[in-house]
Amino acid sequence: MTTKLRLVVLLRNTFLSGALAFTALTAQASPAAADENICGHQVGGDILAKYQSIGGQGGPLGCPTSDELPTPDGRGRYNTFDGGSIYWTAATGAHPVWGAIRDKWAALGWEAGKLGYPAGDELTNPDGQGKRQQFENGTMYWHPTLSNGAHAVWGRIGELWGEYGWEGGEFGYPTSDEYADADVKGVRQNFSARHISLFWSPGMGGTNGTCIGECVGYEGTTNVPWVKQTKVWKALHNGDIDVFVYPTAAGFDDADTNYDTLWNQAWDAVPYPKGLSASQGSSMYKQLACHSRYAYEWPDGSHVTGDSWDLESWRPDVSWDKALNPLSVVFHQCNWT
Repeated sequence: MTTKLRLVVLLRNTFLSGALAFTALTAQASPAAADENICGHQVGGDILAKYQSIGGQGGPLGCPTSDELPTPDGRGRYNTFDGGSIYWTAATGAHPVWGAIRDKWAALGWEAGKLGYPAGDELTNPDGQGKRQQFENGTMYWHPTLSNGAHAVWGRIGELWGEYGWEGGEFGYPTSDEYADADVKGVRQNFSARHISLFWSPGMGGTNGTCIGECVGYEGTTNVPWVKQTKVWKALHNGDIDVFVYPTAAGFDDADTNYDTLWNQAWDAVPYPKGLSASQGSSMYKQLACHSRYAYEWPDGSHVTGDSWDLESWRPDVSWDKALNPLSVVFHQCNWT
């Protein structure tokens, strides 16, 4: 091969190699072409895919009102739209947030708040009216008539609420955010069913029975003849349950005439605690009977048994004679061992 021919072959091979390299570079860069300009704004990647899956411009979000932007913490990306936002992180994926849930999430600090990023799309609850959306650290709930706006449920209160059936259970929808409560040295949250509130305490100390250490509980008010309020406390370290039944004036005077009716009225305001054994329930029934039987009134108007009747799950199930015999009651005062 002549020197001139070798030079032609070398130049041709060099050109082909460069062309192939350019083609490869172009292929690697092609995902950027997936970005679209919609209503004058750039939307791309997983955010674009989510946007298109819920109807694009014809869906609930409408037109984008921003390009894709990084979140301040550097973890995620987002676009804003006429009808809400879509947020994305590698861990959670892309999810839209809109309406009352988005407004509450914004009030709580967006993704930098306690809830973190959305971890799921908004869902309709089994009742067909309420909505919920899962976030990294809790869930937001909303109902058009029952929730008094959108409210987040999380932590120990959320766990207790879930044990009783979430929004379809004994407590209903949250009607408030968590708020500080000095009485329990922790936080409380209100729910829609039967004027119930749930609480969490890191520990009340002193002589607070189950709540010397970390505990959760719930309480509710009612208007039945013999009971005006019932409170249930549960110790988290061992599951012990303490129930405080607050009698009405009629309850102090008349409740010892029918223990079954009194027992049923004690649970009119709140659900019967989950996890109690038959033996524990029997013991607490007898404790209630004992308190009502000997709720004598002092000259100053107070009662021998105090303002509330305390039922403790850890006390043994004793005989009726030990529970109610006056000679026994003198010693155990309805708090037998």
